[in-house]
Amino acid sequence: MLNRVVAILLVLLSMVAATASADPRPFVRGSWQTLLQAHAGRPLAVHFWSLTCAPCLAELPQWRDTVKAGGVDVVLVTTDPPEDTPKVERTLKRAGLDKVESWGFADSFVEKLRFEIDREWRGELPLTILVTASGKRESRTGTLSRQDMESWLAESR
Repeated sequence: MLNRVVAILLVLLSMVAATASADPRPFVRGSWQTLLQAHAGRPLAVHFWSLTCAPCLAELPQWRDTVKAGGVDVVLVTTDPPEDTPKVERTLKRAGLDKVESWGFADSFVEKLRFEIDREWRGELPLTILVTASGKRESRTGTLSRQDMESWLAESR
């Protein structure tokens, strides 16, 4: 009986955790370091995108495939303003990415956010920052093919 109760509680907790990841967390000053620390020691792809970026939207299904393939933590960060959160959530759900860790810019001084992330970044999208398990970072502007991701994963091990 106790095992059943524990099993049910674990299922409920996992459902709550999955639901919590559906809403983009507010990305403010300091969030970049928080995100990096949370994924330290594992390969990480942080993908910055926007609802107004056609290549970003076209690329979302590929990110779903990357998540399914495993081998790398994927975090999505939208640069859209907080008032667009409902549309961001719908877009991620349609792309099958509603359970993926997601953040959204929530600071009106976006230049400070971009500077914390990459001092050279001026806001071009899409931007993917690849972080090896040892912490080495590589920024890639533009769409990232599945082959590019696989090559990076092979090299980063």
